[in-house]
Amino acid sequence: MPLFPQDALNPGVRKREVFGWSMYDFANSGYTTVVLTAVFSAYFVGSVADGQDWATLAWSSALAFSSLLVMLTMPAIGAYADLRAAKKRLLLLSTSGCVLATAALAGAGPGDIVWAVVFVVLSNVFFTYGESLVAAFLPELARPDSLGRVSGWGWSFGYFGGMLTLGLCLAYVLWAQGQGLPASHFVPVTMLVTAAIFGLAASVTFVLLRERAQPQRAATAGGSGLRASLARLHGTWTQAQQYRDFAALLVCSVAYQAGISVVVTLSAVYADQALGFEKTETMMLIFIVNIAAAVGAFAWGYVQDLIGHRPALGITLAGWILMTLLAALATGPALFWVAATVAGLCMGSSQSAGRAMVGVLSPQAQRAEFYGLWTISIRLAAILGPMTYGLVTWLTGGEHRIAIISTGLFFVLGLLLLARVDVARGIAAAERANLPDNLPDRTR
Repeated sequence: MPLFPQDALNPGVRKREVFGWSMYDFANSGYTTVVLTAVFSAYFVGSVADGQDWATLAWSSALAFSSLLVMLTMPAIGAYADLRAAKKRLLLLSTSGCVLATAALAGAGPGDIVWAVVFVVLSNVFFTYGESLVAAFLPELARPDSLGRVSGWGWSFGYFGGMLTLGLCLAYVLWAQGQGLPASHFVPVTMLVTAAIFGLAASVTFVLLRERAQPQRAATAGGSGLRASLARLHGTWTQAQQYRDFAALLVCSVAYQAGISVVVTLSAVYADQALGFEKTETMMLIFIVNIAAAVGAFAWGYVQDLIGHRPALGITLAGWILMTLLAALATGPALFWVAATVAGLCMGSSQSAGRAMVGVLSPQAQRAEFYGLWTISIRLAAILGPMTYGLVTWLTGGEHRIAIISTGLFFVLGLLLLARVDVARGIAAAERANLPDNLPDRTR
């Protein structure tokens, strides 16, 4: 079975474009894997903040603040991208910002809390901008009945990028530890490695991926682009309420993505604080999670196109519930490794499935905008999930097992809310919006 078969792609889309688009997932996965999950999160809590009782809450708060900034700005950026056909240009700016801010994290040593927080916030904001903008290219590349597998290709390919970055960092960490060097020496080097791989791999995207959208009339009819963008944003907030199934998906996404955010940003902290994992053990654990996630995203995309979007996402949420139970019951490495493998399988498949569902429920002329709204739901989840975890650990005197059980409740709620999403009805509403008579008038 060939990778990127032509019959899965829209007319005029070349396979190398899909490869270029997938390379962005390859590029940015190193950031989430090394900075947010495996290395810097535990380093911030244990070294930068010296393991203080408030350290986990401080890390969660920094990420929550970055998510708040994205929530306030991403919809207008998505509207501007649609109006000006500027997805690729904005993607270049956001990528450059994330690469530079990630490199700046190399300057964070023990006690440098302000420096670390500032550049974690900036890097995560720019990372999220890029994640939303690149997702808006998906419906331009894939046929409607192939969104699941094409999304899965990109997401699974991304995990290999995460593994490459983590593997190089792990090799350096093992060497550094063998030389007796402290974490304050080798963690900054991993930040530089991560930034370099992100920048180099993303350059392939900018060479191969085309901007197919055309500037819309509101962008060329005079007046400030900013005014047109904000006017469109106001219209989008009002208009999105007409897409009841898209709106229901956003609410569902807030719930289950809150749980995923905990796993992405605090799993290394849990392994370190609850189970006593060493940094090398944690990095090996995340490496295995990435392998499982790559397999899950790739294979589940085909399943999603076969059985439907809602059942596919629902099965992954049930898997997440199982994962939290296993993690809470784990008293040693063995069961936690099983839980981590389940998390990997569910992580790739559920995130890819959600991205594809947004594509089928979004009106063609407003894809970047609607993906911007989806990003808002994910960023709200990134506030709720880690902040809940941080508050639970703080209020219970560091009881991480209670915190992980509370995380499971987010997946239960997401599964219940998913029942409100009627995908067929949502697709029909998006298709009606694409008819010429129903396109929004942007000239006013």
